[in-house]
Amino acid sequence: MIIKGKVHKFGNDVNTDEIISAQYLNLTDAKVLGLHCMETLDPEFSKKVSVGDIIVAGRNFGCGSSREHAPVAIKGVGTSCVIAKSFARIFYRNALNIGLPILEVQETDSINNNDELEIDLAKGQIRNITQNKIYRSEPFPEFMQALIKKGGLSNWVKDLPKNKGVK
Repeated sequence: MIIKGKVHKFGNDVNTDEIISAQYLNLTDAKVLGLHCMETLDPEFSKKVSVGDIIVAGRNFGCGSSREHAPVAIKGVGTSCVIAKSFARIFYRNALNIGLPILEVQETDSINNNDELEIDLAKGQIRNITQNKIYRSEPFPEFMQALIKKGGLSNWVKDLPKNKGVK
């Protein structure tokens, strides 16, 4: 699975309250949540994102509460992937459960805002097209790629009889 998009850069310790403010937790529509994604850090974020764009951040992305709204808002705004040095464990699990690919890469400091990236999940390769650099992450197993393509764990489970051969 190949992902290609423009980078939107954030720093360390981006918490779930910054990803989606608590005042929107009564909302469930991903697109509506997306309109408010990252607005406390960048009020214009949702207007800047094009479908397929990529968030790149530092350490401990998604720290804070365990709310699933945070990765839903990221996906709802059109972001295709999040790359960070590390993720809070619950955010990591919630993101994958809803079909949002996330990758741990230690070299995020060298990736700039607006760089264009091409990500090969199967190879664990991130190519910075703008800078002509390659970064590595753990490759996504076939099962995880199928889960992402289906839009998350719930959709993958619905098709479980079809997925029996996927490892």
